[in-house]
Amino acid sequence: MPVLWTKDREIEFFTESSSFATPEQLFYLGDDNRYYAYWPKFYTGRKSTLQSRNSLIGSFTEKFSVDLLQEFAESKGLYAVQGVVCEEIGLSKLSPADVAICSSRNTVQNATNIHALFEVKMSIVWNWELKNNKCICLGDFKTHKGNPGLLRSDSMLKAIGKSINIRVSGYRASKIPIIILGNTPITKSYYSKVDHLKKAGIIQGFWSVNTNPLDNNGDNIKNTHENGFVKMDSYSELESNLEGLFSVELEFFSSMRNKNELGKIIELANQELEYEQKAEKFLSLIRE
Repeated sequence: MPVLWTKDREIEFFTESSSFATPEQLFYLGDDNRYYAYWPKFYTGRKSTLQSRNSLIGSFTEKFSVDLLQEFAESKGLYAVQGVVCEEIGLSKLSPADVAICSSRNTVQNATNIHALFEVKMSIVWNWELKNNKCICLGDFKTHKGNPGLLRSDSMLKAIGKSINIRVSGYRASKIPIIILGNTPITKSYYSKVDHLKKAGIIQGFWSVNTNPLDNNGDNIKNTHENGFVKMDSYSELESNLEGLFSVELEFFSSMRNKNELGKIIELANQELEYEQKAEKFLSLIRE
């Protein structure tokens, strides 16, 4: 059974990366000659900005997400694929999907073969010190000065922007659910926003796959009021949420119409006999 994000995953990242990257590419070097994953809150010396780790942790977390989703995908006769390109829904070679569940293993896909999209917004969560070639945990994200994963406003905004770009690319994207996959909580300022994004159908959820991001488990949000954000506490819970995503055929729609025009559309759609026919008629009319 796949394992969710833990401290062991972060140690695995540093261990694997150290085979081809220098300590200075993976850690901050302080005035005290100590290597830190993040600047600790107690640190008062000179500070620098570390960019070299970003692409490394990005590749690692995308591969982690593929492995995490692969078992579920295979249970549906599908595949979890990294770096999917689909020009017709705005996924270019320069901005591919981080992970997608598809009908084939190909990285270049048609929209009809894409069953779900996952934008991965993960990073190192805990603070670590490299000491004698070993990673020593210094504390959770409240003990350092960094904002990892979904706690960063720029990560949230990039995820939202990319999702909107997919949604407005055309109607071929209307049936594809979009999930933002993270390994941290979100800030309180985004609670209502993620719920609104879910209710509006733009994004189907911000999911964290880190069960215990805080060592003392304090102030550890489980979910927002409308489940726009959900923290998965086990793989079985993640699997259950994935099942919910795949159990019904979703349809995104949006429009800006005056009430008179909207009323006519509803009246025409209501003339159909079955609920599904009414929905199909409504969607065809609102998209004209």
